[in-house]
Amino acid sequence: MTYDDLNKYIIHGGRPLMGEVTISGAKNAAVAIIPAALLVDGVCRIENIPQISDVTLLFSILEELGARVRVLNRHTVEIDSRHVHSTQPSFELVRRIRASYYLLGALLGRFGKATVAMPGGCNFGVRPIDQHVKGFRAMGAEVTEGNLVQAVAKGGRLTGAAVYLDMVSVGATMNIMMAAALAEGTTTIENAAKEPHIVDLANFLNAMGAEIMGAGTDVIKIRGVKELHGGTYSVIPDQIEAGTYMAAVMATGGSVLVRNVIPKHLECITAKLIEMGAQVEEMDDAVRVSRTGPLRRINIKTLPYPGFPTDMQPQLAAALCLAEGTSIITEGVWDNRYRYVEELRRMGAKIQVDGKVAIIEGVSELTGAKVRSCDLRAGAAMVIAGLAAKGVTEVEEIAYIERGYDNIVEKLQGLGADIRRVTVSEEDAVPMAR
Repeated sequence: MTYDDLNKYIIHGGRPLMGEVTISGAKNAAVAIIPAALLVDGVCRIENIPQISDVTLLFSILEELGARVRVLNRHTVEIDSRHVHSTQPSFELVRRIRASYYLLGALLGRFGKATVAMPGGCNFGVRPIDQHVKGFRAMGAEVTEGNLVQAVAKGGRLTGAAVYLDMVSVGATMNIMMAAALAEGTTTIENAAKEPHIVDLANFLNAMGAEIMGAGTDVIKIRGVKELHGGTYSVIPDQIEAGTYMAAVMATGGSVLVRNVIPKHLECITAKLIEMGAQVEEMDDAVRVSRTGPLRRINIKTLPYPGFPTDMQPQLAAALCLAEGTSIITEGVWDNRYRYVEELRRMGAKIQVDGKVAIIEGVSELTGAKVRSCDLRAGAAMVIAGLAAKGVTEVEEIAYIERGYDNIVEKLQGLGADIRRVTVSEEDAVPMAR
């Protein structure tokens, strides 16, 4: 164990969640839009930014490259990229965040070159960037791969091209879009990903003067422009954060009004919650989720949007541990997303994993235990299990959770949960027995 995470959550479970919670801006959109600000020869004002560690890291990276970052309030920032003087962010910062690969597309698009270390972040299987590289090469970049990825546009500027993605990749779709925004000519991305945060990035770039059509469909066209100008943009609400609080209501019972959401983005999640026995009421920018009766078993297969999101799989698995009957989850996106199962078993869950399939046999109750976060969404699943469990749960390695959830402890406390964040002294921070 390292001692860089000496904080943990202590949860006294067994309380239904009641009240209302306001959802923050989308992590997956913000971590692409902030690097995309490097494409803009001017000042961008970005609103509804989540206050999470991944965002703070990206601000540090941009400042190091020469951008000026002014935090105006908790959720609004101004980024001035007119004075960027480097196209090689520091290895130390980049390796701490998965989304750092978006710096490649943004820097390559604006300056015709970029050198970026391979990203870090959560580990749930192989994260190749071969589709990103394929796109850059199609647009005339020479790319060398190793611990550092180096990309240089021949002649100093990329050229529009047709790019067919061999597999649907959110990261590659966004990266190629950024690189193509200032390219010479038109770029077409076929078999593009359709997630809401892709549409959000396209809308941001268009607000700054880009010409991007078709985002949200499987064919995106980007007509390159000479430059992007400044402007103001507000990030969409976080689909996965909203889904996480909804899953928590399923696990604990109760009734919660989830505010600042786009209900359409949540349909793939709400459909499954209704199958599980939830009552869901949709409003213009809010949903109310309630559960009073027993939890019913369901089957889930994760798929690219508009399918059920892989980023919601662990949270729902935590709730299904308490459902009547046997649920089956098939992971259709990542290779290694069941590392949290061992932690749930510590709490009394009955789960068997075979490759990409998890079979969950519902139990009448979970019992509090010492558990750890293996990654961002697995950490959220531990919190949900702790909220529903009998007794006390300690969740360790919470830095993963705080990479993607803005103010999670305060938001849960506002719903009546008994959860607090404590700092552990180094003497007490002994690795858990495995």
